[in-house]
Amino acid sequence: MTEEAALCPKSRSKIHTNTEKKVKDTIAIIGLGYVGLPLAVEFGKKFRTIGFDINNERINELKSGVDSTLEVEPENLKSSTLLELSSDASSLADANIFIVTVPTPIDENKRPVLTPLEKASETVGRYLSEGDIVIYESTVYPGCTEEICVPILEKESGMKFNEGFYCGYSPERINPGDKVHTVTKIVKVTSGSTPEIAERVDALYNEILENGTFRASSLKVAEASKIIENCQRDLNISFVNELALIFDRIGIDTNEVIDAAGSKWNFLKFRPGLVGGHCIGVDPYYMVHKAEQLGYYPEVILSGRRVNENIGSFVANKVVKLMINKNIGIRNAKVLVMGITFKENCPDIRNSRVIDIVEEMKGFGCEVDVHDPWAEYDEVKEEYGIEIESKVPAKKYDALILAVAHKQFMEYDLNSMTKDAHVIYDVKSVLDKTGVDGRL
Repeated sequence: MTEEAALCPKSRSKIHTNTEKKVKDTIAIIGLGYVGLPLAVEFGKKFRTIGFDINNERINELKSGVDSTLEVEPENLKSSTLLELSSDASSLADANIFIVTVPTPIDENKRPVLTPLEKASETVGRYLSEGDIVIYESTVYPGCTEEICVPILEKESGMKFNEGFYCGYSPERINPGDKVHTVTKIVKVTSGSTPEIAERVDALYNEILENGTFRASSLKVAEASKIIENCQRDLNISFVNELALIFDRIGIDTNEVIDAAGSKWNFLKFRPGLVGGHCIGVDPYYMVHKAEQLGYYPEVILSGRRVNENIGSFVANKVVKLMINKNIGIRNAKVLVMGITFKENCPDIRNSRVIDIVEEMKGFGCEVDVHDPWAEYDEVKEEYGIEIESKVPAKKYDALILAVAHKQFMEYDLNSMTKDAHVIYDVKSVLDKTGVDGRL
């Protein structure tokens, strides 16, 4: 890049006419987490691709061939020969297609936090040239791309939307830890801000997909399609979680009921459990935010959220009751919580609701240890203030709570880790029912 271009990145022109030779796209992926890295690796096999992340440690890690999220295998990362990794924003100057894959979390008041999206849009806007396309994959409420991101792009680039630059939206469908439904094997929703851009965005993704795309009619439709995927799953799980609360009072096993009902061909066999992670426990609040902006209070979505957010407390209270029934003292009782990640066989701790169980048990006066062979210990310490037991604990516990069904846990001799009088509670219902005192 020339010194002049570095000083004025918007001076480059990429307008192509029918008489010009079309230059192959250069793609920039903004954010190299669970979503961005797999995408960058696949595009980097066919296009010059710039993988950008503001975290220099993350860039150095990836350059060494290691992905701490475990989403991309070392050999797959190495095979992406056209992928360039950088934490220097000036590396974006050569791109003409920008794909934004930054997180969209919520704050302590359950309100959308759009700061990462806004900052990414500011960065991209400074490097936009005429004809460029900005595609968003971050989960947002319907209308966010045009209401929040586009004005930032216009301000930073000095160009008008759909005249100087264009936008697309193609919602991510990454399922952390899932080695079957990977980015190349899913059907991907695509959209564009004009019919021509919609075609171009669709064609771009089809370069790396095995099962094609579904082209939505607008950016808003594509945005909405993503957010209702997780709202629907949240509500389905909240229904069986509420059933679990009722069946506990009746004195029957929820999973036995579900198995019986599941003998009918059209019954959906959702299971009760903790609902955390970066999607299901977060995205409904983006839908709620938009609805409330429009003067509508979404009762069903919020009701489902309330049920799911109380499950950790229910588990802890149930364990305490079981301990009392066995004459186990609660204050200073030694409790082991097995698992802190938000799902099994995955290092992702974002929005893990296991922390609700931990905090509730501590509130009863118990001494709580947490063990998880998948979690990054420093990350857990920073996020939740918990010191992880790095090895299989040798202590004798009054209670064990299996919170996450990691494959390693299936090989543990749980009885060797407990006192003579103890409680074992199986949140995930994966252990032999005869060997546990309770399960969700």
